[in-house]
Amino acid sequence: MSQNPEGFNANTPATNTGTGIGSSSIGSPNPGSSSTGTATALSQTAQEYGHKISEAATHAKDYVSDKVSVVGDKLKELQKADLGEVAENAKDYARKNPGQAILISAAAGLVLGLILRGRRQ
Repeated sequence: MSQNPEGFNANTPATNTGTGIGSSSIGSPNPGSSSTGTATALSQTAQEYGHKISEAATHAKDYVSDKVSVVGDKLKELQKADLGEVAENAKDYARKNPGQAILISAAAGLVLGLILRGRRQ
C-alpha cells in the first residue's frame, strides 16, 4: 500500500480521533426537539390550510349568492312575461342553436322522468 507524503493512506479505514467527526452523536436527532419542531410545523401548515379553506368557502358563498340572485331575477321576469312571448323566444333560440336546444330538452326530459318515476315508487 502506498502512502502520500503526509502519511495518509487512502486504502486504510478512517478512525475516530475523538474530535467528534464521524461519531454517532452527529446527525442523530434529539427525539424531544425533533418531534416538537415537527408538531409546530404541522400545526402551522394546518392553520395555513384552514385559512385557505375559509377563504375558499367565503368566495364560494359569494359566488352562489350572486347566482341565486340572478336566478331569482330571471324567475321574476318569467312570471311577468307572457307565455306566448316565452314560447317565441324558445323557438328563436332553438333555430339559432339546434344542438344546444336538443341537449337542453333531453336533459329536461330526463329530470322530469326521474321526478315522475320517483313519485310512482
